[in-house]
This record gives sequence, C-alpha cells and structure tokens, in this order.
Amino acid sequence: MSDLNKASQDAVDAAVNSEQVALILAVLQAQQVAQQQAPGCQHPPAPRDAGGVAKWLAIGVGGSALLLAVAVSAIAVAISAVALTVCVLVLRSVWQDVRRKD
Repeated sequence: MSDLNKASQDAVDAAVNSEQVALILAVLQAQQVAQQQAPGCQHPPAPRDAGGVAKWLAIGVGGSALLLAVAVSAIAVAISAVALTVCVLVLRSVWQDVRRKD
C-alpha cells in the first residue's frame, strides 16, 4: 500500500470517528437537557423539627426526676436497714434477759 492510499484511508477513518464523536456528544447533550427539564419533585422540602432545646430540656427534667427517685429509694433502704438493725439488737437483748432469768 502506498503512502497516499494509507493517508487517504486514515483520513476516512478520522472522518468516521469525528462523526461518531459528534453523535455521542449530541446524545449526551440531549440527555443533559432532558434531565434539566424533568419536572421532578415540585413541593418544598419538609421543615426540620426545631424543637431541639425543648427536647433536651425535657430529657434533663426527666433524668433529674429519675435520679431523685433513685436517691429517695436509697434513703428508704438505708432507713429500713437501720431500723431492722435496732430491732434485732433490742430483740437480742430481750432474749438474753429472758434466758438469764431461767
């Protein structure tokens, strides 16, 4: 094959490639235009809940109430333990007095 034939074949191939690239670009542009013109979602987005401060305030109050309940329960258990100890000591003393008189 002569250089002239090879050059003409390369020119024809380049022209075909140019046509294919132009066709691909046209398709991509048409897709981009179609995406931009698509109606999509028309309503505005839902507003975010702005109750962050109230939520954390409620959590703080609820947590404080829970901790107070736990503290009062602990105090009640401690008072019960002291009362039981005093009762056992008094009963032991009475029992020892009863055994000595026998």
